[in-house]
Amino acid sequence: MSQSLFDLVRARMPAEPSAKTFIETADGHRHSYADLVARSGAYAAALAALGVKPGDRVAVQVEKSPEVVFLYLGAVRAGAAFLPLNTAYTATEIEYFLSDAQPSLFVCDPSKQEAMASASKAAGITEIRTLDASGRGSMAEAADAAPTNFVDVSRGGDDLAAILYTSGTTGRSKGAMLTHANLASNAVTLAETWRFRADDVLIHALPVFHTHGLFVATNVILASGASMIFLPRFDPKEILGLMPRATALMGVPTFYTRLLKEPGLTQEATRRIRLFVSGSAPLLAETHREWQARTGHAILERYGMTETNMNTSNPYDGARIAGTVGLPLAGVSVRVVDPETGAHLPADAVGMIEVKGPNVFKGYWRMPEKTAAEFKTDGFFITGDLGKIDPQGYVHIVGRGKDLIITGGYNVYPKEVENEIDALPGVIESAVIGLPHSDFGEGVTAVVVARHDAPGEKEMLTILEERLARFKCPKRILFADDLPRNAMGKVQKNVLRETHAELYRS
Repeated sequence: MSQSLFDLVRARMPAEPSAKTFIETADGHRHSYADLVARSGAYAAALAALGVKPGDRVAVQVEKSPEVVFLYLGAVRAGAAFLPLNTAYTATEIEYFLSDAQPSLFVCDPSKQEAMASASKAAGITEIRTLDASGRGSMAEAADAAPTNFVDVSRGGDDLAAILYTSGTTGRSKGAMLTHANLASNAVTLAETWRFRADDVLIHALPVFHTHGLFVATNVILASGASMIFLPRFDPKEILGLMPRATALMGVPTFYTRLLKEPGLTQEATRRIRLFVSGSAPLLAETHREWQARTGHAILERYGMTETNMNTSNPYDGARIAGTVGLPLAGVSVRVVDPETGAHLPADAVGMIEVKGPNVFKGYWRMPEKTAAEFKTDGFFITGDLGKIDPQGYVHIVGRGKDLIITGGYNVYPKEVENEIDALPGVIESAVIGLPHSDFGEGVTAVVVARHDAPGEKEMLTILEERLARFKCPKRILFADDLPRNAMGKVQKNVLRETHAELYRS
């Protein structure tokens, strides 16, 4: 018996699919649930015609549009693993992903096709199609010409539905393998936890190459038969104007800090919204308090990862405590252990957070040794996050064990940025850290030791923007005579963070 993610979509389809809106775009165009079935079926048929077989990967780097969602569901129905890639990635970065995942098809924006051709060729990918922000391109044309009555490929719960790449401490990304059961179980749990119903309308302003926008926001809507207003990007004024028509908003902390700057944000403006969710990065307690004072609503913060989807959530009914990420979701086990010994720690003791549940990924793509190292023998996954569980059972994230920087909801590992900086002429060494930033949560910042003939800050940033995705580029590059080190010679990034903690405060 098939256990495809799309089986869940069908089971929870509204009674009258043609009459129920699934997606409404910013210009008012509506796509019904019947359109969803037909269009995803057309994409599934088009993919099969292009040679995509069950188990193949379909890599996609395109701008946000409803067609991307239909393509995602089409890939799932065709039995392929959907591989969304950040639109900010450069051709050099894309070459790595394509070489590692070896997809049978790569879909990119038409404006980038020429630039991506060499990357695709170097990775051995010959099948390239296009899709633009308006939902047009050769991939859409292939779907236009395909039949809509596709018979879904039978899939088991353990079969791959998607691969999402997550940063690695060595500067190279790892492909997290997510199964049909991973995605379906988390969608159902979140829909129930957050009380989503068919009459809900979500303002969707998140990117869809990220777990938050695609596998949390979109899948929760599908699991509840609800609707969403699908925006190409976050615009605080536009979102304020849409609030009287919506019931929920999911965002990253940056959404809320920017909305708080809008004078129109009032209790009356947010009266119809029943749920504001924040994730992908820590929400400052002061933002939580200010939002509640301005709107009368308590933001619901939750905790998840690329590898696990969502693990915990502040309760829908009950105290949403600022500075915590809430309680473990139904079916998910969370524990805190001593990082050295693995011994379970008591309440309020800080240690390594480990999780286990149907949401936890299958492993890292083509990295069996890395997968084995990150899982305990009893099935718990080592998250790399440091935290504690208080006596009430609420989980607190207090730090990250791998120097991860989360800026605007995106993960940045310092090593990758340091490698690019260290390759610049005149640079002796560098250290990349995250510093408190009111807008992005953390601002990527580089401290560089360089010779007198090295480029200046502006020149370095210009070069780095050609080599790294924009969100990875430092907001500032600071110069120093040397970097602080401990007795073992290791750079003390904690000292750098303390020294420059006020850099973005002004």
